[in-house]
Amino acid sequence: MSEISTTGRDMRGKVAIVTGAGRGIGREIALLLAARGASVVVNDVGVSLDGRGEDNAPAQTVVREIEQAGGRAVGSNASVSAWASARGIVQQALDSFGRIDYVVNNAGILRDKIFHQMDPADFEAVIGVHLMGTFYVSRAAAEHFRKQESGAFVHMTSTSGLIGSIGQANYAAAKMGIVGLSRSLALEMQRFNVRSNCIAPSAFSRMIESIPGATPEEQARNLELRRARTRPEQIAPIAGYLLSDAASHISGQIVGVRGNELYLYSQPRPVRILQNSEGWTEERLRDQVGEGWKKSFVPLERTRDVFPWQAQ
Repeated sequence: MSEISTTGRDMRGKVAIVTGAGRGIGREIALLLAARGASVVVNDVGVSLDGRGEDNAPAQTVVREIEQAGGRAVGSNASVSAWASARGIVQQALDSFGRIDYVVNNAGILRDKIFHQMDPADFEAVIGVHLMGTFYVSRAAAEHFRKQESGAFVHMTSTSGLIGSIGQANYAAAKMGIVGLSRSLALEMQRFNVRSNCIAPSAFSRMIESIPGATPEEQARNLELRRARTRPEQIAPIAGYLLSDAASHISGQIVGVRGNELYLYSQPRPVRILQNSEGWTEERLRDQVGEGWKKSFVPLERTRDVFPWQAQ
């Protein structure tokens, strides 16, 4: 982390919570916000990718980095997946720094498995951290955002949900749920000057490293490409911008990041409309929907089909 910046997007006097901030994308976001002058609650339970085991070292390491550079930070090992502990994270921000201005919902785990083999516990665990965790922390912060009539959320979604992947039904469901949650937050909180946006990252991280579906040789090759071309620090400036006052006009959006490429994702809207004054029969549906709409159906693609080129 560089010395605290007094130029650019000044966040002095602001307070941020970044979940999953002990490593990877969350760490880079925490460091960037601190470098801009924000005080940061560095939240990370320090678990493995599948959510097992706990270690407070990752969060505390990031806190030390921030403090050594002249910034202000406190560590949190509270879980986002329970209402009481999520509220505790927000309360820690208030107790330590007196307010809360930004929330970055980045914490997550993976338990990848082909759908027909997926254990319900693995589905519930991923939903619990990603979707319920995003709700719990956001809900706890929203009370304070409403009172002060300001605040900004950034949530992490994924192309696994937006486009599709194999072996990640739990993760995809959670990440699409986060999109709906963010949109509702943006609509309901706009009268309080509160914004909510999603980032769909495609950076090299522990999570993306684990995605199945390729041979060991392909996985090794793809891993090296991701290390060389996509990095967590490429995500952090997007989060910083979306939180800043410079993005005060942006809310309810989904921004994709892949290397140095950015995408603004569309959101579901009708693309074809049919009306039949006599009502619908199976025969009419077959002819007018099954055949008539065929060219407008969204194909069963995976992320790699939609983005076949290498990120730069």
